[in-house]
Amino acid sequence: MRVLLIGANGYIGRFVADRLLADPAVQLTALGRGDDADVRFDLASGSPGALTRFLDAVHPGVVINCAGATRGGARELTRHNTVAVATVCEALRRSGCGARLVQIGCGSEYGPSQPGSSTAEDAVPRPGGPYGVSKLAATELVLGSGLDAVVLRVFSPAGPGTPAGSPLGRLAEAMRRAMQSGDGELKLAGLGVQRDFIDVRDVARAVHAASLSAAQGVINIGSGRAVRLRDAAAVLARVAGYGGALHELDASPGPLRGTLGGPRVDPDHAAPVAYPYPDGCGSWQQADVRTARDRLGWRPRINLEESLADIWMEAACRI
Repeated sequence: MRVLLIGANGYIGRFVADRLLADPAVQLTALGRGDDADVRFDLASGSPGALTRFLDAVHPGVVINCAGATRGGARELTRHNTVAVATVCEALRRSGCGARLVQIGCGSEYGPSQPGSSTAEDAVPRPGGPYGVSKLAATELVLGSGLDAVVLRVFSPAGPGTPAGSPLGRLAEAMRRAMQSGDGELKLAGLGVQRDFIDVRDVARAVHAASLSAAQGVINIGSGRAVRLRDAAAVLARVAGYGGALHELDASPGPLRGTLGGPRVDPDHAAPVAYPYPDGCGSWQQADVRTARDRLGWRPRINLEESLADIWMEAACRI
């Protein structure tokens, strides 16, 4: 099976590439903006016609799009998350390869949900920020393209390679600095949110399964269980061997030793407060993952403690 992987050097894309390379039945070609790609191509600025010519030459059976941006302003997010996907869809429509498209979406497309609920694929999306809006627009382009396509809405990926600027990455870095300086307590803000964390290696397994399946439409990829960030912090402290106290600053004043969303100074108060969790999904998010089980034969295998241990191992090695 010839597979064209777009965004192979990204956080999710790297693990998808590893998963596909381990399958002897897959012949993999990587397309991206970096020098390490087999073919260099910028989806945000390249033309559909140029991509069509490449598709006709390579003739893949599956195209997997892991490319995109998670940070930046609305214009940048739109270019890399929406315009780029429009280019892929148009190129596939023009091409004679007839490839199946596997698009990586995100849980942020849904926006805030009711605490205690599980979000299924038929929920009405109401993204709470420009990132979720740009990804939802990409999903709508894919679903309306007429292609053989599936969108995997990945909730909160975790595990090795977690970006240092993400909430879990910031948490690990704050703990590393506390241990390095000998601090007996770690004061953090923004620990009250609950998210559905899913290991990035389980995400890669889901992408592999989707590329082999006939499933179409939207499929949630998550653990099916919301975890409070303060509980994740306690697990991280245990695996790191941090014996100090963890104090949450959401409701109490005091010096800020670390923050998960980035510090913000409220002009009416002396103490810094935390940004909201940066995905625009409010205080709660939990995926209903029954569709992934039923249509892909996929279930998560890696628990959050293992994911956090891998995040900590990388943080501890950082100088």
